[in-house]
Amino acid sequence: MSTAQRSGNGAGPARTDLAFPFRIDSRGRTAEAAYDDHVRDLVEQLLFTSPGERVMHPDFGCGLLDLVFAPNSPELAATLQLSVQAALQRWLGDVIEVASLDVESEDNVVRVELAYVVLRTGTRRQDVFEGGVAA
Repeated sequence: MSTAQRSGNGAGPARTDLAFPFRIDSRGRTAEAAYDDHVRDLVEQLLFTSPGERVMHPDFGCGLLDLVFAPNSPELAATLQLSVQAALQRWLGDVIEVASLDVESEDNVVRVELAYVVLRTGTRRQDVFEGGVAA
C-alpha cells in the first residue's frame, strides 16, 4: 500500500509506503515503511495469500499454504517452486528480480528462502518467509 503526498518543494508527489501489517506507530499515526521493507512486505503478502482471498484481485496469491499438508515428495517441491516463481513474476516482476528461490515444506510449515534485487533501488536482499497452519 502506498499513498502519494505533495512535497513542500513543488517537486511532485513524494511516496509514502505503509507498513504491513497495518498498525499505528508510537506517535499515534499510521506506521510507515522504507521502500525496501515495503517490497519485502509485498512479497510476504503474495506468498501467504491464497487465490480467491482478495475480492478485487481473485487471481492474486500463489496458493502456497494450500499445499502445506500435501505429502512431501519431489513432485510437491517442484510444484511449490514453480507456483511461487510464477506468482513472483506475474505480480512483482516489475518490482523485483529474483536471484534465487528455495521452497521447503516440513510438517505443517512452509519455508521460502528468496534472494532478490529491488529494481528501483538496486538493493540486494535475502529474506526467509515462514508460514504454516496451526495444528
